[in-house]
Amino acid sequence: MIVVGVAGGIAAYKTPALIRLLTEAGHAVRVVPTENALRFVGAATFEALTGWPVRSSVFDQAAGVDHVALAGEARLVVVAPATADLLSRYAAGRASDLLTATLLATRAPVVVAPAMHTAMLEHPATVANLAALRARGVTVLDSPAGRLTGSDSGRGRMAEPTDIFSAVQGLLRPADFAGLRVLVSAGGTREPVDPVRFLGNRSSGKQGLAIAAAAARRGAEVTLVAANVSAPPPFGVEVAQVETALELQAAMTERAADADLVVMAAAVADFRPAEASTSKIKRHGKDGLSLELVPNPDILAGLVERRRPGQVIVGFAAETGDQFGSALEHGLAKARRKQADLTVVNVVAGGAVFGGDTNDVVLLSRDGERLGEIAASKGDVAEAILDTVRPWLAKSL
Repeated sequence: MIVVGVAGGIAAYKTPALIRLLTEAGHAVRVVPTENALRFVGAATFEALTGWPVRSSVFDQAAGVDHVALAGEARLVVVAPATADLLSRYAAGRASDLLTATLLATRAPVVVAPAMHTAMLEHPATVANLAALRARGVTVLDSPAGRLTGSDSGRGRMAEPTDIFSAVQGLLRPADFAGLRVLVSAGGTREPVDPVRFLGNRSSGKQGLAIAAAAARRGAEVTLVAANVSAPPPFGVEVAQVETALELQAAMTERAADADLVVMAAAVADFRPAEASTSKIKRHGKDGLSLELVPNPDILAGLVERRRPGQVIVGFAAETGDQFGSALEHGLAKARRKQADLTVVNVVAGGAVFGGDTNDVVLLSRDGERLGEIAASKGDVAEAILDTVRPWLAKSL
């Protein structure tokens, strides 16, 4: 059973479309609206779509202790729309109606689709509430920009029912990675020049974080080696924080021996200063500055060299085209040279994909065979990568 929570916002008019998608996919659905939500969409609509009675108060069916029953039976809870007020009460742990009581009592995955005016979405209180919920493992869907209530436009629209449905379906995947140990690196390394400056790259770590989150949702025991990532790590994942390529190499090498799947998604600086200054380098009196750079170790090549039987290794190739070949041609060469079981090639010309929520990748085997291509959210790309490698893992359910 899926519980659909509905908060009191104008976007509630879209929720019946989501319920229809869920029921047509074969899911039993129970709707739990707030009292204010019923001012926008009546109980009769929800009852007709689901075949279940609709209640909003813990006192409507007190003998049945509805919030405990619903929380225990739910495979997933999705709140659409999730207003600023609902998010505030949920983040604060308040159980002031049937919906928030159910949210606090459930141990099922929870998805929220925020919907509100841009100013409310960007208010520090809402930002903090969403960060707190993410840290607890709640899936927070993006609020796209567009026309809002009245004449305003901006971020804060509820995600479309089809997008919410896709997110729900993804979270309901079987736990086909249960019993497997997954090691993921994410982010970009920073090589110190002095105590203030560093050489680095533009990787946000979002794709690696998405892979770690997807593997955890699918039942794996996940360790994330995070190099300067731009977002909090997924809930329920063991995290090792690193900064430089040498620190990343040490952390990955130490943990890889016990991993069934190793995903090297972090962007590693190819070079580092031969010697970092212990004090800030001053500009005064200098016409220029020369740095001696030395190569960093090839971490992926080392992991492949030490690969144990049955272990699967995934590498990433962020490429641009040049006079020597296209981005894909460079990715093919890297796949054949590095011999990772799977190489994920993405084109990053002009800074594409860095910091964004979508990715466009080609999946290559170790001999360069094209196994697939996907342009989608980084969450969907993560699922596609895991779907590709799952049959190769020696350990089965």
